[in-house]
Amino acid sequence: MHLVERFADWAVAFRERPLSKDVLHHARRAVIDWHAALYPGMVAPPVTLMKKAFAGESESPRLKALIEGSAAHTVEVDDIFRDGIYHPGAPTIAAAAEALELDRKQFAHALATVTTFAAGLQSAFRTDSMSKPLHAGRAAEAGVTAALMAREGVTGSLDVMTGFAAAMGDQPDWEKGLATLGRDFHITRMTFKNHACCGHTFAAIDGALELKKRMQLKPEDIEKIEVATYKAGVEVAGYENPATAAEGRFSLKYVVATALTHGSVRLAAFSPQRLADETTKRVMQKISVSVDAELEAAFPAKRQARVAIQGKNGRAEWLQPTRIGDPDAPLSDRALEEKYFELVAPVIGEAKAREVLQSLWRLQ
Repeated sequence: MHLVERFADWAVAFRERPLSKDVLHHARRAVIDWHAALYPGMVAPPVTLMKKAFAGESESPRLKALIEGSAAHTVEVDDIFRDGIYHPGAPTIAAAAEALELDRKQFAHALATVTTFAAGLQSAFRTDSMSKPLHAGRAAEAGVTAALMAREGVTGSLDVMTGFAAAMGDQPDWEKGLATLGRDFHITRMTFKNHACCGHTFAAIDGALELKKRMQLKPEDIEKIEVATYKAGVEVAGYENPATAAEGRFSLKYVVATALTHGSVRLAAFSPQRLADETTKRVMQKISVSVDAELEAAFPAKRQARVAIQGKNGRAEWLQPTRIGDPDAPLSDRALEEKYFELVAPVIGEAKAREVLQSLWRLQ
């Protein structure tokens, strides 16, 4: 039996098994967090431009998945599965095989077809572009497309995962993934973002904010900041002088500096006014960034940063052992709701946001 058939068999058989209250609760949290990311993304580029591009088309399930999958990844506040180093919600909340109740054969062919659609290059967001959220939107659209076609009898290459593994990985052990199905629910170990930027910068932000509190720092008190973290944090978030929101979200120096000057890194941090803020720019000039061998060795299981600040009244150092929002330092339900209202209410209003939230907490 091919790998996609084994996954499909499990998925269809699992429909008959009840989910535990704990798994259901975490699943609701994931869908709430997805909505928190969705609404602000729906009123920002590239989604506003996509709506113009497809204005003459009816809102088909495929187009809806493309737009909403892109929207949910646009402002960089969507979920993370830390151990897998990816964002599950934006591309998979719209997955359609379950909604269509495909049988085992159809499900396997949907998986086979969507596998050959898979692609996305990190270089697409190493320069200022709108490509990154489109990766998630395209993945959501591909999933819906493959499921709809499989329902009508379109077949895929059932051994496609062999080729996929050769192209994208290095001899992965699929048996490990299959062995824990139905027992180890990754959705119970999601990271929900507490900052509106690249997740690789979070430990540094959290560490800087901790020192700001402990040292009672004002921006003018800061003389020198040293940030040591793992390699991806330095490389992926490497913009030195960000001029746009997209660059700012991937600038370790900028997000640490704006956290120290303004106290948080929310959506407002990436407005033109904040990006041009002279106080933040002066703080940025005082930051040095390096890769710490010990912290790199612990990645990806741990996302840590060591932050040291020299102030006018002394020096302090802080090792941030995890990111606030990670499974070992999770956002509470209340904190998740506060994030949701902060992001959703400005778009659809407080009353509608509350109505949607209540319905999401009741999802079965």
